[in-house]
Amino acid sequence: MAQIPNLDNAPINVASIRDQSQKELITILKNIRGRKCLVVDQKLSGSLSLIIQTSLLKEHGVELRHLSAEPIQTECTKVVYLVRAQLDLMKLICSHIRGDQSKGFQREYYVYFVPRRAVACEKIFEEENIHQLLTIGDYPLYLIPLDEDVLSFELDLAYKESLVDGDTSSLWHIAKAIHKLEFAFGVIPNVRAKGKASVRVADILNRMQAEEPVNSSDIVVPEINTLILLDREVDMVTPMCSQLTYEGLLDEFLHVNNGSVELDASIMGVQQEGKKMKVPLNSSDKLFKEIRDLNFEVVVQVLRQKATSMKQDYTEMTTTTQTVSELKDFVKKLNSLPEMTRHINLAQHLSTFTSKPSFLARLDMEHTMVEAQSYDICFEYIEEMIHKQEPLINVLRMLILFSITNAGLPKKNFDYLRRELLHSYGFEHMATLNNLEKAGLLKKQESKSNWLTIKRALHLVVDDTDTANPNDIAYVFSGYAPLSIRLVQNAIRSGWRPIEEILRMLPGPHSESKRSRFASSQSYDSLQDASVDKVTGGRRSLVLVVFMGGVTFAEISALRFLSAQEGMAYDIIVGTTKVVSGQTLTETFVQSMG
Repeated sequence: MAQIPNLDNAPINVASIRDQSQKELITILKNIRGRKCLVVDQKLSGSLSLIIQTSLLKEHGVELRHLSAEPIQTECTKVVYLVRAQLDLMKLICSHIRGDQSKGFQREYYVYFVPRRAVACEKIFEEENIHQLLTIGDYPLYLIPLDEDVLSFELDLAYKESLVDGDTSSLWHIAKAIHKLEFAFGVIPNVRAKGKASVRVADILNRMQAEEPVNSSDIVVPEINTLILLDREVDMVTPMCSQLTYEGLLDEFLHVNNGSVELDASIMGVQQEGKKMKVPLNSSDKLFKEIRDLNFEVVVQVLRQKATSMKQDYTEMTTTTQTVSELKDFVKKLNSLPEMTRHINLAQHLSTFTSKPSFLARLDMEHTMVEAQSYDICFEYIEEMIHKQEPLINVLRMLILFSITNAGLPKKNFDYLRRELLHSYGFEHMATLNNLEKAGLLKKQESKSNWLTIKRALHLVVDDTDTANPNDIAYVFSGYAPLSIRLVQNAIRSGWRPIEEILRMLPGPHSESKRSRFASSQSYDSLQDASVDKVTGGRRSLVLVVFMGGVTFAEISALRFLSAQEGMAYDIIVGTTKVVSGQTLTETFVQSMG
């Protein structure tokens, strides 16, 4: 099955964004005549696989290689490096060229930065004295459609860089990506932002529009009606909880990367010893599209029902005489058999994790922490995790959740757990703990927590959640409604004004602005009755929700659920610096001393 997602049913023409990126890359390659070796940095190669088929590159005389410390093995005399602007990657390129020189190879070198060059990187080439051998350019890849309704800026370190390192370069990158969207779909008239980074991006976006205006002719209604920008920092409770949707659990346990998971072939029923296989996960797979956003408990039932019904059809086929059209229907159903088999295998594999007592105990503890009523029980649970030497990331996830819901830990408890962690996992993790403290994810308690007030006001804990027939977004965590999505719900329904008191209790400033004469004429207060906001051609208006610092699959599922509700006048598209899980987000803060 194709790795490249099918975007035909997207609420706006995101395929045009992908085609544009594809065209730009092909132009770069066409302009370098003859055969060439394209050396792609490892991180980028996954992103590229969502934009262009390898076969298309080969048609343009391209040999594909990954950038590593090893010298490039190729007969080509032209070498094209496609890299992100990172200093360590520049050093690899320098060592390649030095190696070629020592062997007497005569080659032409091209370096294309994604999405744009950085002075510091070019400086390295100058210091190494190879600048004059290079042709340098940019490949402006700011946005990658992961699926029909999910766009990624592929900035996996944005959250840690801005909170810990004070590096805010990713904010310009995000504003630029959104501004590029505006050139395709018109100036977005309503912007709501919450969090330090989000408010800054909203400002940069306005500055970009002033300096490089999108000429929306007065008649064209913009396709995206509202932009909601949200810092991950505003809600770090949600990603630290275990996701319970099918796609969320696949990410928690098998790590979805660029729209696929890689696992042992034996899990998928292919008997090849030690062989790994990639399983694509996007809406081109109709069964996946149907079950990806469901709570995992329900997925197992749906797959069971489908298998039973297929079995019945088969029995009828073999025991009764069928008409030609009945035969045709049966064959049609058989076509979905590979998808059925794939997801039954995946679900069975997931069940080996979700049925473990340790996983169920962890879910219980997460709920206890979100309820924020039983401090001692939670403290002892984390203490026990440390003493059992459970994986460090699991301990840190719990600790972050505990610290945020309690506005930090009393000094005595804080010092004690910090000491125990370093004793158990090694003092080289001092840097990790410092990073978490700098980011405010782990701290000493200085004031009373307002989590209980936020939880009640936004109705974050929903008792008796029906996961099979959900009527609230809380089904994605079996009873906890993600704070981030409750904020989005309010921002769409009535703007920030009615929840301003709650917003002040959460990290960072908030802002609300109108940027064109198409801003909701019914004032901020009733985007809900958006019959006014219908785009021509009867399509629903669009809200673009951008998460600065990452979004989880469970939150994306909750947004899809919202969009499908009766009385909801909007389609929702998600933009994110990266799709994350509690594990991958916590890992960005891990740093060993020395």
